[in-house]
Amino acid sequence: LEPDVVVRRQEALAAARLRMQEELNAQAERYKEKQRQLEEEKRRQKIAMWESMQEGKSYKGNLKLNQQEVESGASTSSAVPKSKPNKKPLRGGGYNPLSGEGGGTCSWRPGRR
Repeated sequence: LEPDVVVRRQEALAAARLRMQEELNAQAERYKEKQRQLEEEKRRQKIAMWESMQEGKSYKGNLKLNQQEVESGASTSSAVPKSKPNKKPLRGGGYNPLSGEGGGTCSWRPGRR
């Protein structure tokens, strides 16, 4: 093995590791910033809830409105809301497990004495 090739390979490996570490550090910094923003938003909501409660207003209604504003601001993608298809009931309307009717072939009978 050529010593020059080994040295170049080790230098390239070290450079790649350094590059990957810098990328990881940048991702961690972005994540920390996002967490700080979320904590700040939660703190603002708590303050708004406390103030509305002090004024005698319904703070739960305000909290829902604030959450809807945050969600509408956060989800700016062009997602179309999906409509749920009409689901049929799992069993027929006449099913009653206590009456024993409509249960199918399974029926419990006490054993012999």
